[in-house]
Amino acid sequence: MRNGSAISSSANSDSGRHDVWRFGEIGREIALPIASVAVIVLFWEAAVRFYHVPVSILPAPSEIWNDTIAMGPVVLRHTLATLRTVLLGFSLSVLISLPLAIAITASAAMERTLYPALVLMQSVPKVAIAPILIIALGANELPRVVVTFLIAFFPLVVAAATGLQSVPPEFIELGRSLRAPRWKLIFRISLPYAVPFVFGGLKVAIALSVVGAVVGEFVAANQGLGYLIATSMAFFKTPVAWGAMIILAIMGIILFQAVVLAERVFFPWSTSSPQLMG
Repeated sequence: MRNGSAISSSANSDSGRHDVWRFGEIGREIALPIASVAVIVLFWEAAVRFYHVPVSILPAPSEIWNDTIAMGPVVLRHTLATLRTVLLGFSLSVLISLPLAIAITASAAMERTLYPALVLMQSVPKVAIAPILIIALGANELPRVVVTFLIAFFPLVVAAATGLQSVPPEFIELGRSLRAPRWKLIFRISLPYAVPFVFGGLKVAIALSVVGAVVGEFVAANQGLGYLIATSMAFFKTPVAWGAMIILAIMGIILFQAVVLAERVFFPWSTSSPQLMG
């Protein structure tokens, strides 16, 4: 009984030390980025004050904060408009990219047919496409969503197709030996194996979706953070434009981390490399 009690106490002690170490690691992951940003902000504020940099060139962080907060409701409205465009364009890219990746990997003929068209579409500058879309679709939110989709979907297609093509042949042969139909091979073997690749593409796509939304708002919009930046610079409200850019950066970081969190929650095993999974 004494040995059993000692073993139990040792296990509890090891578990407690592990929890403390884990919380320490999480604390460092949070504290270090915050500390580095704080140092940058303090240095920025001090440099602007010391060298008397004009507000029109580089406003101090305190000026950016004060002017942006003063326009709080307006900035919030534009932020929500951009966020809606980002999420719509990103969702559209996911809905189209994954079936397209499956079609590309279904046969060599499909790959030779679709890949050149995708590369050609990706090679065209989206800033050049945006005015054409506005004429074709009207001056509303739809052209901005389409531009966001066009910028975000290509890396997701490539990542998903790469993952589907990276499945070890012996896995497919095993499924065929069990007489599994083609759709079951895709959904039971290929797609689970491609999950790490897909989430790699999703992380890139969500970051590019923010870029795409702003590109669409720069070309033609009456709301959104891109529109706010353009109008603020036109009226020499440089601090507000900087505030909008910082909000865009924060939005991109939050959305990126949301994808990372979704991967950890729903597919915790996907952080392992595909080689280890095989």
